[in-house]
Amino acid sequence: MLLKNKVAVIYGGGGAIGGAVARAFALEGAKLFLTGRQRAPLEMVAKEILSAGGSAEVAEVDALDEKAMDSHLQSVTDKAGRVDISFNAIDVPIKTIVTGAPLTANYTKSYFLTARLAARRMIQNKSGVIMTVTALTSRKGHAGNGGYGSAQAAKEALTRDLSAELAPHGIRVVGLRSGAIPQTGTLREIFDIKGKAMGMTWEQWQGYLAGPHTQRVMVLEELANMAVFMASDKASGMTGTTVNLTMGALDD
Repeated sequence: MLLKNKVAVIYGGGGAIGGAVARAFALEGAKLFLTGRQRAPLEMVAKEILSAGGSAEVAEVDALDEKAMDSHLQSVTDKAGRVDISFNAIDVPIKTIVTGAPLTANYTKSYFLTARLAARRMIQNKSGVIMTVTALTSRKGHAGNGGYGSAQAAKEALTRDLSAELAPHGIRVVGLRSGAIPQTGTLREIFDIKGKAMGMTWEQWQGYLAGPHTQRVMVLEELANMAVFMASDKASGMTGTTVNLTMGALDD
């Protein structure tokens, strides 16, 4: 098991991406602590993990509330002894994105706070992995995205800067840049707002967003599997970088 006995905290653990990553981590032996603003989705993910023989606990935590996150992390370290992996998978309502709300501040603030609080614990053990998810829009402009693209670009810049500061303490900081993932509610909401306005069907919309190299969109399992690898010791040489999972839409 790649993550046997690793202690992982996932922010946004009840969402499509956070939940998929949590399940994948659990299958590889990690002990999961799932957080989010709503308890019910977290408990659904935890129930699946527990039913499969894994370990998972849930807590309602706002990933923009530094005091609440600090208190939760202290409870995790008191119980599990340490934090090995911090994964930020928070999201915001699509309507907030398309109306041009100041997303850069919220996305970046949450990632900064979760990373900083985890780093304080990881430094003591001189090891740990801090992770997040970004999107194609971090590197490619799209109309009607409000501050979403800027927010994702800011998170990738923060990944590089955090790595420069934390690598000397044995901490890796990495990101996953995804393209369109049809299993997420987010993509369906974007289709309802944009795709239908363009006269497309759901299938046509996915084709429109497909990676040019593969001619298809990514599935959650692919992102979750890469998250496992990047969180594991097998990826010990990877830090200060964001892995390109855009199916060729950005051919680095």
